[in-house]
Amino acid sequence: MTATSPASVALIDYGSGNLRSAAKAVERAGHEAGHHGLTVSVTADPDAIAKADRIILPGVGAFADCMGGLLAVDGLRDALEEAVIHRGRPFLGICVGMQLMAREGREHGVHPGLGWIDAVVERLAPADPTLKIPHMGWNELVLDQPEHPLLDGIAPGAHVYFVHSYGLKVGDPALLKAHADYAGVVPALVGRDNLAGTQFHPEKSQATGLRLIANFLGWTP
Repeated sequence: MTATSPASVALIDYGSGNLRSAAKAVERAGHEAGHHGLTVSVTADPDAIAKADRIILPGVGAFADCMGGLLAVDGLRDALEEAVIHRGRPFLGICVGMQLMAREGREHGVHPGLGWIDAVVERLAPADPTLKIPHMGWNELVLDQPEHPLLDGIAPGAHVYFVHSYGLKVGDPALLKAHADYAGVVPALVGRDNLAGTQFHPEKSQATGLRLIANFLGWTP
């Protein structure tokens, strides 16, 4: 996708949080990056999602509630699978939206996820017991794979905004693109192929978050 080519981004609305701030961040990042034909929609319509050039899955709250909300929308999971897995459309999961890519979530029981990446979701357990859960506020990024396109122009130590009590435990180290240190490794950006996910909130992470979103908009995996 070139900087001037029209493109569509679908932010999936399945009852998990206020998506307007994320949509505004995508619109702003697209404008600043020169994607003048960009259209951003907040939608639960499987047909619109299937046709979108880019797909973003935000999420806040409990893993099981978010997965249940997604499955409750008739045809939504099938549309996601078709667009993302079979057609290779670039996908970005945010916070719990990232976690839903895992095999399972272990919050208040064991719950199946989308199964797109080799990971499980577990409660954070910092080595320092004085650290509070949730992990909330600004933390520095450690770049494990700085060459990843979504990290272009993002410096080691850039600050991003987290708020979560559960996080990914990846089975394949190659999935880990960046992490934060919270008395242990907290995966911050994971991905494979056309899939990416951030545990932090790009829409709340100021210039660094906007840069990552702009990188996603121009990403051609």
